Amino acid sequence: MIDYSKVLNNAVSDIKPSGIRKFFDIAATMDDVISLGVGEPDFQTPWQIRKAGINSLQQGKTKYTSNKGNFALLKEISSYMQRKYNLNYDPKEQILVTVGGSEAIDVAIRALVNAGDEVIIPQPSYVCYEPITRLVGGVPVIIDTKAENDFKVTPEELKMAISDKTKVLILPYPCNPTGAIMEREDLEKLAEVLKGTNIVVLSDEIYSELTFSENSHISPALIDGMLERTITINGFSKAFSMTGWRLGFACGPKEIINQMIKIHQFAIMCAPTTSQSAAIEALKNCDEDVALMVKEYNMRRRLMVSGFNRIGLTCREPKGAFYAFPSIKSTGMTSEEFCEKLLQSKKVAVVPGTAFGDSGEGFIRASYCYSAEHIIEAINRIEEFLKEIK
Repeated sequence: MIDYSKVLNNAVSDIKPSGIRKFFDIAATMDDVISLGVGEPDFQTPWQIRKAGINSLQQGKTKYTSNKGNFALLKEISSYMQRKYNLNYDPKEQILVTVGGSEAIDVAIRALVNAGDEVIIPQPSYVCYEPITRLVGGVPVIIDTKAENDFKVTPEELKMAISDKTKVLILPYPCNPTGAIMEREDLEKLAEVLKGTNIVVLSDEIYSELTFSENSHISPALIDGMLERTITINGFSKAFSMTGWRLGFACGPKEIINQMIKIHQFAIMCAPTTSQSAAIEALKNCDEDVALMVKEYNMRRRLMVSGFNRIGLTCREPKGAFYAFPSIKSTGMTSEEFCEKLLQSKKVAVVPGTAFGDSGEGFIRASYCYSAEHIIEAINRIEEFLKEIK
């Protein structure tokens, strides 16, 4: 009988499953659960995007595209990045279309990190950065961001994290799960720390359209001296409500993009052709659709944050993405305990902050990708739960 412990890759076996999925799986077995856990837009993909995908199939566009992506899409991404973020990328050499932003993150880390290289990862943050780093033999160096700093990376924290083995700094802003953003002045301070180093910045900007501060989103690549060291990751899942279409992209120096393309072409070949056709329409003609969704998210954001604060769970204002990250420290429970008891007693599913790193202890993540009625009912149930545990 085969001994699977001697067959499996040790690095994979040592990785813990996503802490987010645990509560989804439990909730799926229960009736009448209100979930604030899913980080997925509740809007349908705008009709004209779906129609473009349908038309591409009717026209028989079912063959592979170039490894880099459909050149018409590469040009639209280049135009979009210039129009939205004042960044200029050559569609021939500096852009790669990927299977979601997740693949872009994966191939970027694999293209950059050798065994023993250190990757600086701010946490709480999205769950994939640390395991991907470990899979390539890299060493995660965690910066525990703090609520009192609005979960931003400070220049002092960055200086302390850097060593002669540092290869990559991940900047996951706007941030899942905290909703934190980095303003221009914040990024300028980090750029000063990085000046004169060979550290590459991987900037995950999948929530860039969902920014609610007075200032619009700014990419680290726009800061003086940062363009040559920044890989910008983005995609269509969040802003265009295209999660199931699985389409993202990476922009950056051609020297790095070329190496990413090699990994992509051997592992993937190309991103889905139909999705690429639909994405062209999204970038060309869907600014108004995005604006309407962002307006709705902003209303829900205010509703959720005011609701948490009203019932006694301190919640800082999230200025990006579509998550609130309230503190549950006043209950005396761990994040995991709070989420489990809330789900069992009130049938409300939220995600423990520890799913996003140890520094998430004492917090929960709640998504406002739901209707106002859905959010109000969830907040009311959480209020009842808090009264019962006092």
